[in-house]
Amino acid sequence: MNSFTQWLTQAASDRDTAGLTRRLVVHKSRNLIDLAGNDYLGLRRDERVLSASIAAAEEFGAGAGASRLVTGTWRVHEELERAIASLTGAATALAFSTGYHANLGVLTALADRDTLIISDAHNHASIVDAARLARGTVQVVPHKDVQAVAHALAGRTQPRALVVVESIFSVLGDQAPLLELLDLVERHDALLMVDEAHAIGVIGDRGEGMLGSLGMADHERVVATTSLSKSLAAQGGAFFGSHIVREHLVNTARPFIYDTGLAPASAGAAIGALEVLAQEPDLVKRVQIAADRLATACEVAHPDGAVLSVPMASPHAALAAVDVCAAHGIRIGCFRPPSTPDGISRLRLTAHANLSETDLDFCAAALREVVRRSRHD
Repeated sequence: MNSFTQWLTQAASDRDTAGLTRRLVVHKSRNLIDLAGNDYLGLRRDERVLSASIAAAEEFGAGAGASRLVTGTWRVHEELERAIASLTGAATALAFSTGYHANLGVLTALADRDTLIISDAHNHASIVDAARLARGTVQVVPHKDVQAVAHALAGRTQPRALVVVESIFSVLGDQAPLLELLDLVERHDALLMVDEAHAIGVIGDRGEGMLGSLGMADHERVVATTSLSKSLAAQGGAFFGSHIVREHLVNTARPFIYDTGLAPASAGAAIGALEVLAQEPDLVKRVQIAADRLATACEVAHPDGAVLSVPMASPHAALAAVDVCAAHGIRIGCFRPPSTPDGISRLRLTAHANLSETDLDFCAAALREVVRRSRHD
């Protein structure tokens, strides 16, 4: 056995012992109630969204065909970007092939060796990786610690600084202090980068996201990213913000320049979802109602968005809870270290606008049982 095989074998054994082994599972049943996925508005199988996706594929092809800067930019991309800017209140937008690429592209394009990157300790892995790949100095601050951000900005020696957060954090589902952070970046001549992946479609009267609801999306000190695979029920990601930042990304963001453009079917689906959201803004309220019902059942604080986090005693307890819910016909997720930034294993539940009253009653009963079991184990 060679050294690499030995290393991989030992790593696999260590994961099994710690209860941290991950496996890909093909979901064969559509009958399970989904409290694990990020289809917050319940539009992934909506006929209007599917029709928009099919129409885009038929008109523009199965794939974009090339990088956006070669022949991979199609009218459907421009339509999508205008729709995102319109929803959020930003001046413009730029579509990427994934939300991961959007964060990689924006952060690495805006940060150079003369930039201090101040990153919240609970930021998504795509932000963590982007900060590592950027050429700037990275300073990780405690979660939602405004004073720590202020201290880092006040003590910086670099001419530029970039504060990076998620508006709704993906693990705990809590809300970033955006107004306080905006005040800091204004006072310290810095920039605020906000990942709105879990806020678009969920926050605001129209699902415009937290930046849009606070009137911050068009602020010169703010740049934003989002995912198209959550509330917008498709695949891909996007930047939204100012024209000058968009031009800079088109010319310098390597995950945009060297990647094939977003598939037309995904762009079309996202446009379809945005149109449904515009026609049915009550979907936002329905997500919030479902989230409140689930939080009450789990005896946790009501979430700021659609993500609920339920602490568990151990990785094994979290996996057992997933199995109990599956036996009831409910699919839930769980995060275990190292996916949890605070090292605590958690159930991760997501609320959806298409959950009926019957669904919510059924799920609440099962979740109450899971929580009771976890306390006695």
